[in-house]
Amino acid sequence: MRGIEPHRTPAVPGQPTASRSLGVAVVDPIPIFREGLASMVHRTPGLHWAGQAASHHAAMQLCEQVRPDVVILDSALDPHCHLTKLLNSGDPAVVLVTLVRDVNRTQQYLATAIAAGAHAIVPRAVDPRRLAEAVRRAHTDRRYIDPALAALTARPKRQPSPRAAPAEEHLTQPKGAMPLSRREYQVLQLVAEGLENSAIAKLLFLSVETVRTHVKSILRKLSARDRTHAVTIAFRSGILVPHSDDAHAPLPADRAVARGTP
Repeated sequence: MRGIEPHRTPAVPGQPTASRSLGVAVVDPIPIFREGLASMVHRTPGLHWAGQAASHHAAMQLCEQVRPDVVILDSALDPHCHLTKLLNSGDPAVVLVTLVRDVNRTQQYLATAIAAGAHAIVPRAVDPRRLAEAVRRAHTDRRYIDPALAALTARPKRQPSPRAAPAEEHLTQPKGAMPLSRREYQVLQLVAEGLENSAIAKLLFLSVETVRTHVKSILRKLSARDRTHAVTIAFRSGILVPHSDDAHAPLPADRAVARGTP
């Protein structure tokens, strides 16, 4: 993706935000779904297509190099909201719209997504016109909850007792806290895909020595014996997410991880 020019339209003083075209990118594992969203964006006035990604690593590269105004993210790719948090911290200006699948349609998931930085929460089966409206509203107001999901984000009427507070706070804590930095997370994703340090270095435009340093840090933070063990720990703890059933299945850890020293 070297050489791609940023798609984000710079803000012009005195010019209303609504009059600017918003660059929209999509992160989803299903090619036909990405194509459908691209078609929606192309035919919606005020929106333009900024790119697509099918994995965490590709999503972070896309946001780093293209800098879209809005990212539409499938909840199946981010069940613990690690990617949401990393994208938000990497570019606080980007608007994150989470498409919620039925399996993630819970109060706990929605609370976690909002806490991680999601600006809009919309059902994955939403009508295209409602999704386009959600994108605009989220960009303008920095917060949009689809009416179909509003009840799951409502605060309880009765205030919990101080003794019950820790249990309530636990709802916003994703499974497997993210101990890795943004770059370490990218490296671990590529390690899990079976890439060796030299290939990872080329993809991330880093030196091999820098990648090796990141791998060593990953092993230390995850208390892993080697690369294979690190990937296994990451999948079991929820740091890495297997592809959904309607995407390509990943290789087993012992086959997917490139052998060799960190």
